[in-house]
Amino acid sequence: MSKPTTAADMPDELRRRLGVPDAVVIGLGSMIGAGIFAALAPAAHAAGSGLLIALALAAVVAYCNATSSARLAARYPASGGTYVYGRERLGDFWGYLAGWGFVVGKTASCAAMALTVGSYVWPGQAHAVAVAAVVALTAVNYAGVKKSAILTRVIVAVVLAVLAAVAVAALTASASDAARLDVGGDAGFGGVLQAAGLLFFAFAGYARIATLGEEVRDPARTIPRAIPIALGITLVVYAVIAVAVLTVLGPRGLAGATAPLSDAVRAAGVDWLVPVVRVGAAVAALGSLLALILGVSRTTLAMARDRHLPHALAAVHPRFKVPHRAELVVGVIVATVAATSDVRAAIGFSSFGVLAYYAVANASAWTLTPEEGRPARVVPVLGLAGCLALAFALPVSSVISGAAVLAAGAAWYGVRRLAAARS
Repeated sequence: MSKPTTAADMPDELRRRLGVPDAVVIGLGSMIGAGIFAALAPAAHAAGSGLLIALALAAVVAYCNATSSARLAARYPASGGTYVYGRERLGDFWGYLAGWGFVVGKTASCAAMALTVGSYVWPGQAHAVAVAAVVALTAVNYAGVKKSAILTRVIVAVVLAVLAAVAVAALTASASDAARLDVGGDAGFGGVLQAAGLLFFAFAGYARIATLGEEVRDPARTIPRAIPIALGITLVVYAVIAVAVLTVLGPRGLAGATAPLSDAVRAAGVDWLVPVVRVGAAVAALGSLLALILGVSRTTLAMARDRHLPHALAAVHPRFKVPHRAELVVGVIVATVAATSDVRAAIGFSSFGVLAYYAVANASAWTLTPEEGRPARVVPVLGLAGCLALAFALPVSSVISGAAVLAAGAAWYGVRRLAAARS
């Protein structure tokens, strides 16, 4: 009788350690992060008093994406997320393009989150602090995914406590000090659509659950449960915060705010809470950065296994059972970008790449059969149309740079295929 195969016998396989609570927490750590501290002001600038409509629109697209991703993740419980789904359902090119968009776009997200940490912790040395944060969290991820989940749980608890304090302070402000809440739209449909694209940046973290498909227990059950739970909690939190901030600042005040949540508690007359909000923003950005590095390294692992990226990055550490080379390379690249880039440009560029990634996910979900757990047909159709609409409603500079990078990735794929055909 042959000896049963164990994890130690499969050095290239990751270890399944995460249950539903851990997966939900990782998703929350990715979504309830710096986005809610930073995205409200530019979204209000685009949508005016239509901010809540934009939030609802972004949530609908996110729900469709989450549903499609959950069904696909249950069918293909391997690291890589939509890179794997696109490859299996649509063909090698579409999987590659999704993976390329995710890795490049989320690398920019990592840099944006790191710079957010720096701007809150030490504004005068934001780039240096950003690099230090990347190095520290890369080391945490290197030590194992379970340790990352534990740290993320602590971060999520801190951020939720800070956001609760902001909501209570704003919503209990006296009527004489609070601005009138106005939820009507006065910026036109284009402005609302652009705001939804910007707010989508704050919802996009649920992909991190799917990219960890090879490290969760019973993925066919865990992933479809964890993704909607994480998204639902995030939507409720965002809606409460948006209403609270609009209540005290009003649409115009929010649009002009440099630190919306800090300005909101100050306008509510709770100045002592401002430093707490600043700390909460920094912690939130650290949580997002931790989960982002985790997800990008796993997609890098999957692409390296298929040799779309250098195969050396497919190595899994024999002790920690993590893709250690991929994590180190991602950490070095993110640290370099964080040391040299601008946070606003990074966010816009990232949003385009992420929306392209989810467009492929929805197209892949459309091809599932009922026996494979296909969602209702309207879900991937609405998700695909929503992703494309939000992507091309982003600022022109973001659309041009994002499309150029996707085109460069496609060209590289074509060159590799041509070279392989000739050899």
